[in-house]
Parts: sequence; structure tokens; C-alpha cells
Amino acid sequence: MKHYKLLIVSICGLFGLTSCTINVITPSSSSSETTVSEENTQVSETSEINETTSEVTSVEGVTSEEITSEEVTSEEVSSEEVSSEEISSEEETSSEETSSNIDTSEEDLTTDPYKNVSEYSFYQNYAPATSYMEAIYRSRHYLMSGSIEDQDQAPSMESNRPMSGSNYIKNTTNDYIVNTDGENVGYNILDVSGNVVDTIYLGGAYATLEEVAAYVYAFGEITANHISSKYAETIASTDWGKYCRGNFSYFSCDTVKYPDEPDLPDNYGGSIGNNNKKYYEMDIGTTGTDSDEKNYPAAVYNDGSTCTRGGARIVFTYDWSDETHIEDASERHVFYTYDHYGDFQEYLNYEGGWGTMFGSAWGNSMDYPALASSAF
Repeated sequence: MKHYKLLIVSICGLFGLTSCTINVITPSSSSSETTVSEENTQVSETSEINETTSEVTSVEGVTSEEITSEEVTSEEVSSEEVSSEEISSEEETSSEETSSNIDTSEEDLTTDPYKNVSEYSFYQNYAPATSYMEAIYRSRHYLMSGSIEDQDQAPSMESNRPMSGSNYIKNTTNDYIVNTDGENVGYNILDVSGNVVDTIYLGGAYATLEEVAAYVYAFGEITANHISSKYAETIASTDWGKYCRGNFSYFSCDTVKYPDEPDLPDNYGGSIGNNNKKYYEMDIGTTGTDSDEKNYPAAVYNDGSTCTRGGARIVFTYDWSDETHIEDASERHVFYTYDHYGDFQEYLNYEGGWGTMFGSAWGNSMDYPALASSAF
């Protein structure tokens, strides 16, 4: 048997995300973790896009690398004899870490398809991005890559979420899409049966609960349309328009200062798990609470001119306790709280996969519910 080597040289640098300016929350009361008026938030200005050099510039909390072209050099094709002993039918790929697709958009999509496209025409014929580079080009122009459908306050939960005894099962299959350099640039979201139902891309803009939860779980970073500011007026005035989301900041998990909030697993300073991870929070774009309607009435989060932040948040492990970033998705926890840290539900890494609600308001328990783990 002959084996042929083919040299593939990527023509695009990795679009890497870096964290936004982090603003530590300074609580003013025992009932809330953060307020809008008491924050002095630095908001990163969006840098001007340099079209002539095809440089991807900073987009509100997202820093990219310059996209450059590289010459593809030829390599002499060599043949090697491969013995039959080197090929084994018993070899299997781990179901917990798979790469089901190779994204070649770095080579195929070399020009900006949205350079002369108006925002109006883009959303008149909207469809989600289908490749990494398509998502990157969209983010250059403050255009969405994921679903833009309205969402309810409560998460949509699969009716037959798998369980092990009394514990819900967290899916451990991480189905990444890689580029030709082997770097993770996309992530396939599975359903409860293990089928791919959605795909998100690194550096893309996402707003729905399901896609944002999957994004921070898969990549451990915020989406392109997210900024660090907690000021409602700032959130409503960016180039992202109504799709901008705010409040990327440290979440203390301080259950001593805030005794009505439940402890979260591995919380630095907490009492569950290894206590070696720091949590961060971000607005998710749903408002209103069933438990505290007076303080958080239902409203449009961002209509492009005004913003009502409400009490809904994604809270997720971001750094280790030594402030190094958590790179392994299997080490991350992602939670949704709709009632300003009163109750939490854990994202189980599949569409409609949310754990048991726990907390002090509607969860009826302050205790974090145990989970089982299994590959779908």
C-alpha cells in the first residue's frame, strides 16, 4: 500500500479571542451581585477595520490576528510502504473528544463577502454562518452568525433528558470542527440522541441562550457581540445595535456576603468540589423574573436605542484560581440564572440539556444537584 503526503498550508491565521477588560463587581447590598449605576467600566473602543491589509481588528471584547496570505509551496510526493500490521480495525476514536469535520474556509473564503452588504439587506435574507471564516467576516462588520430568534426567559428543556438514577447526565462528547492546522474553530451542538443540530464558530456573534451557553462551554470565551460594560446606555449604543450584550465581569460566588445565593461547584473559596476555579458572568438577553416581577419586569433587553438589563445571566468558570485560563472544556461549568443569582441551572452540553434548578427562590434547595456524565 502506498501513502502519499500532501502539504496543506493555511492561508489564514487563527482568529483568537482574548478576554475583555475585567471589572470586578463591588456589591452594594446583600440582595444583588451587581448594579448598573455603581460601576466604572472601561469599554474597549472598536478599532477601525483596515480593509487594505485584511486585518481583523478589535470588536468589543474580541481581539483577532491579522489575516495574511501565505505562499503554498510544493512538496515532493513520496511513497512509503505501509505494513498491514500498522493498520488495525480495532483502533477506535474516543467518543469524548471527536473532530467530525475539517473546516477549509480559511483557504476557500479569501475575500470579504460582506464588504459592500448593507445591514438591512443582510438581515432581510438572513441565514446563520456556515463556516469559521464566514463568521469572522461577519464579525468584522458587526453582523450576527447565529440564530436571531426571540427567546423566552425559561430555557427550552428536552422532555426526555437522560438520567442515571436521580441524576441528570452531562454529555462529555466534545465535537469540534478543526481547521487544516488542527485548531478548534467550530463546535457541533448535539441533541439528546447525539445528532448534530447546530454549529457555532469561534469568533462569531451569538445571542440565544442555547448558542451562548454552548459557546462559552466549548471555547471558554465570550462571543464577538459581547462587551464588558455594565452600563445599559453603552450596551445600546455600539455598532452591534440590538444584538449587543454586556456585563462580562468577575462573579464572586461569595455565599457569606450573599447567603441567599447557592454555592457553585469548584468555586474558589467555596465548599463544593476542588474549589480551584473562578467564575465570570455575562448578560444573556432575557429579562423579567417570575419570582421578583416588581424588580425585573419583562422587557426587551436591547432594542438598539435603550437597554433593560434585567436579572438573567450566564455564569461560567473562566479562570483557574491562579488566574490562568481554563482551556479544557471538560473542566468548565456553565450555568443559567434567570432571577439574579437566586436559582441556577447547569448547561449539560446538548440542545435542551439543562439540569435541575437549585437555589433559594424557586429551586427549593440551596444544594448543587449531583450530575452523572456520559458520552452521547
